[in-house]
Order: sequence, then C-alpha cells, then structure tokens
Amino acid sequence: MTRHFLRLALPLCGLLLTSQVLAAEGDKPLLQEGKKTLFQRVLTTPGCKLATTAGDDKGQLQPAFSSFYVYQKADVNGQSWVKVGPDSYGKTIGWLPQSCTVDWKMQLTLAFTNPANRDRLVFFKDKKSLDDILSAPDPVSIVAPLRAHLKRDGHADGVLAQEPEYFVDLQKQFYLLPILSGEEIMTESGFYTRLLNVASVSKADPNAKQADDVNQLKGFNASVVFVIDSTISMGPYIDRTKEAVNKIYDKIKQEHLQDQVKFGLVSFRSNTKAVPGLEFTSKIFADPNQVKDGNDFLQKVAGLKEAKVSSSLVDEDAYSGVLSAIDSIDWTPFGARYIVLITDAGAIDGSNKLSSTGLDAKQLRLEAGNKGIAIYTLHLKTPSGKNDHAKAEGQYRDLSNFDSTQSNLYQSVDAGDLKTFGQQVDTLAGAITEQVKAAYMGDPAIGSALYSKDDGKKQTPEEKLLGDTALIGHAMQLAWLGKKNDTQAPLVFKAWISDRDLIKQNIPTTDVRVLLTKGQLSDLSDVVSQILQAANEGMISPNKMFERLRSVAATMGADPNQLKQQDNAKINDLGVLGEYLADLPYRSDVLNLDEETWKSWDGLSQEKFIRTLSTKLRYYQKYNADVDRWVELAKGSDPRDRVYPVPLEMMP
Repeated sequence: MTRHFLRLALPLCGLLLTSQVLAAEGDKPLLQEGKKTLFQRVLTTPGCKLATTAGDDKGQLQPAFSSFYVYQKADVNGQSWVKVGPDSYGKTIGWLPQSCTVDWKMQLTLAFTNPANRDRLVFFKDKKSLDDILSAPDPVSIVAPLRAHLKRDGHADGVLAQEPEYFVDLQKQFYLLPILSGEEIMTESGFYTRLLNVASVSKADPNAKQADDVNQLKGFNASVVFVIDSTISMGPYIDRTKEAVNKIYDKIKQEHLQDQVKFGLVSFRSNTKAVPGLEFTSKIFADPNQVKDGNDFLQKVAGLKEAKVSSSLVDEDAYSGVLSAIDSIDWTPFGARYIVLITDAGAIDGSNKLSSTGLDAKQLRLEAGNKGIAIYTLHLKTPSGKNDHAKAEGQYRDLSNFDSTQSNLYQSVDAGDLKTFGQQVDTLAGAITEQVKAAYMGDPAIGSALYSKDDGKKQTPEEKLLGDTALIGHAMQLAWLGKKNDTQAPLVFKAWISDRDLIKQNIPTTDVRVLLTKGQLSDLSDVVSQILQAANEGMISPNKMFERLRSVAATMGADPNQLKQQDNAKINDLGVLGEYLADLPYRSDVLNLDEETWKSWDGLSQEKFIRTLSTKLRYYQKYNADVDRWVELAKGSDPRDRVYPVPLEMMP
C-alpha cells in the first residue's frame, strides 16, 4: 500500500460567485481569500473568448493558457464571468467566462529535468493510475506494458501525453507547467515522491519541426574550456594540460573534426589587491570561439606560467576562474559544453572578503546548469595541501554535480601524481572527441536512459569518467536536438505526474521554480538583508536577533499583540516575509527557525546559517540584473509584473 504523509497546501483558490458584481477595491485585483497581498489569477483554457461585457458570447479568441488577474466577478443568466487584466496595476481588458479559466493560486511552475538517464515523464488522466504504479511492489510489471503500448500505438489507456523525447530547455523555450494541487507520498520502494496535478501550458507552434532523423546530429559540436590554477607548484600540470590538448588537436585534424571540437583555457590565481604580484585573479588565455587549431591554441596559452609569488591564503579563487569561463565565453554555438577545473587547492568561499565573485559552489553549479555546462574537477591532492584536501573535496564535489543526469564529475589525483593526471586529461578529452565523432557519423543519441546501465561492479576511475562522460554527452545531445527542433512541452490540460521516475524513483523528473515579480524579489532581498543584520547582531548577543526581527515586523505593520504573545515564535510567524512564501511546498530552514533553536546553536552553526543566507542574497542581486530571463506572462502587461523563474532551493 502507498503510505500518504503530507498533503501539500496547493489546492486551487475557489472564487465565490454571486449574482451581484463584486468589484475590487480601488484599481487593484481581487485578493485571494484569507490573504492581504496575494491577488486572484486565472489561466485561460483552449477556446476561451474575451468579451467586452459579461454575458457576451462573441468575444475575441485568446491564446490558450494566457495568465490574467481577476478584477471583478459576476453571474449573468446563470453563467459566472470574471473581469480580467494582464497585470496588477489597474489595467483591465474585458470579461471571460469563468468556465474556461483555471484558478492559479500561487506562481509555482515546474521545469523538466534532462531525460538522458530516465524514462520520459508520463501525463496521466487521473491520480489513481499513478498511485497504482507507485504503490505496486513491482512497478515495472505495470510500467513496461504501458510504455510498450505508447511506443507501438502512440497512446495508452489512462495516458494523456508523454514528455518530449528531446530536452525542453526552460532557459531557451520558456513554458508554464503550473502546480494546481499535489500530495507527497512514500512509494512502496521507500522514496518520498510528489504526485502533482499540473496544467501544461506551452503554446503549440504549427510550424515546429518534427524531424527525428539522427543525421541531424552531424552538426553537433563541443567546447572544452580548461580552468586551471596557475599559482606556485602548478607548472608541471599546466604543461601537461597543454600537451594533452595538442595531442587531441592532432587527432581532431586526422578525423577532420576541426570545426566540431574546440578547446579554450582560463587561468585563475587569487586576490591581486592582497598580493599585487599575482598579476591577475582570473584571465582568459584562449577563447574556444577564436582558436583555429592546435598550434593556435599553444600560441595563445604560451604566456601562461605558474605565479612567481605566493597567494595570501591557502585557498585560491577557483570560483573566479569558473565564473569567467561561464560568463565571459559565448557557449551558444556549441552543443556539448564542458569546463575542466584543475587545481591543487581549495576555493575561497563566497563569504570571504577576498572572494571576487561572492558565490559558492552551489550557486556556480546553478549558473553553469543554466547554460547547460558540465563542470569536471581534477583535484590534485599534493602532499603540501594535505590539511586542506577534505574541505576542498567537499567544495568541488558540490561544484561538479551535473544535475541533469545526477552525475558527479569530481576526480581526485592522489599525491598529485603527474602521470595519473596526464592519463585522466587524455581520457576525458579523448572521450568528448569520440562523442562528437560518433554524432558526426550519425550514430543514434536518443533512447531511454541509454547509457545509464549499472551492473553493480565497482568501476575504476577511468571507467567512471568514461561512463559519466557518455551519459552527459547523451544529455547534451538531447538538449541540442530539442533546441534544433524547437521542442515544446506537450500541450496537455490538467494531468497527474510524478516528480520522480516511475522506476528509478531516486531520479527527479522535474524541478520547481517560483515565479517572482521584480517587486517580490526586491522585497525578498530587503527582508533577507534585515534577517542577516539581525543574525549578525545575534552572534554577539543571542537575544538580539529576535528582538531586532520583532522591531522589523512592527515597522512593517505586524499586530503588536501577536508579537508579544509568541515568546518562541518562528521567523515565519513574525510576518516579515511575504505571503507568497507561506504556502510553498518545501521545508525552509529560515522560515522555521525559532528563538530557542537560534540560542541553542553554537557559533559555527550560526555562522553557517549566515553564510548560506548571504550567498542567496547575492544570488537575488544576480537574478535582478539578468535581463534576458525575465518573462512576460501576459501580453501588454506592466513590466513590473514580469517574473523570474527562481529555483525553489534558492528561496530562504
């Protein structure tokens, strides 16, 4: 039996319809029931017409799944109508029959993960079909025949649609997959899984390409950018990396793949204000878009030598080098995108005053993921840095987790052995080149978790490297084919999905995004700053943190009596954070922190809390400046109502 644990607070907000027109106060939309700041919103279904007056059935057909705010409600001749506008700033455009809209209580949407190491997500007509699979002792016995029907006939009983075969990139092809309701269960196999009622709201393009010929892969190409530490002691590894790239370029030339595989190189050291003799914090020596061949690469990197002076810290600014490679190189021409980080030191944490980025491994990993870049780390565990190796390994394992395939691309080189290092660099560069060659020859890339078989045998480091690289290459080919074919999310309305693979239940099928407006993101940033200030004061005197937060809450209009009554209130109870956070389906360390817990923490725990929140705050600043990814949900809406798809894990 499937065991039900937590029912998510995600049901649709019901609109109370009467025979009397209900007008919003002033020029604002109607509020959601029980809320002071959240407005009622609806999504249109296919065939919905916008009329100039309530009751008029000769309105203008609306694009399916448009998002509108609700300003008024009316009942005309027994039919319910809603007056709508594209934004929350007083602009209304007409009336919609309530029957052709779906209420959207919170701005949560899902993004597909890359399907390279899992089966395609299935959209079921009802929850029972999904529940039966996940509660079965052997889900394969149900799923295998169902997938056989889908493959043979293109349809199966109880199934509305399947996820596209190719990856749908939310960064390039924005789509809405709103959560309407949901329920968290534990499956018979022992995994926590969410059953989610969603509406797929991508807009179908009648001119979209449907070709699936593997010959499309002949245009598939790759870029590999080495990000290499060039501080004292790194000289031999710099020279060996140059040698590996030159050898690969010779092979590329023999295979006539000069236009298909490109290499680049970025170097990093540390803060030059602290030690001017370091010359640079990070520097691009070879941009893959500008490298012609092996000789050209060697000429461009000829000036790279190890530093002549030591840095001020044991750690180096590795994150600066990685961020330069992510942000300062144009990755758009390439299908496969790899960064190979090579270092013998740990990375300066984002919270350190000598950090040039202010970011940590998790944030950099998300930045790379936004551009479809996989980050390998070759960590040289030289004897001189033995006291730092454990911390550095934790940083680089976090950085090198490729979320699309759940692969970890961290490799250590014990004792910094130069021969072992050289073999790993040669293996990696060769494997990527072979992938591109196979694609160029028209070998098939698509399939269901094609490269993710596990026979249970312990792998050698080289076998793991080759297996991970094959799986990631497969994921990148799916992403590239999806982009080339303009693959869209399936146009389905109201279906049930699992946020985990039906068979490999440890693998996620979707990621949650919170769609925040500029105002909400600004408010969130301001309040997180206030919490950080209070936490810093609380490290000096534990009582001061919640005293400060109560003061902040009072200035924001919280009920003074309520603040006094709650001796051990959680941060969420104080009312300093917006209502849009209150019902989010996740467990928040910040919202659930209470005064007694804060006082019971030692200094290291408090410092970790502050550091984590600080990095999220810096990320909000990056989101605000990322002009390319703000999305207009309704045509003609006020720019202030554009939203940014913030990953749920980046919420406080």
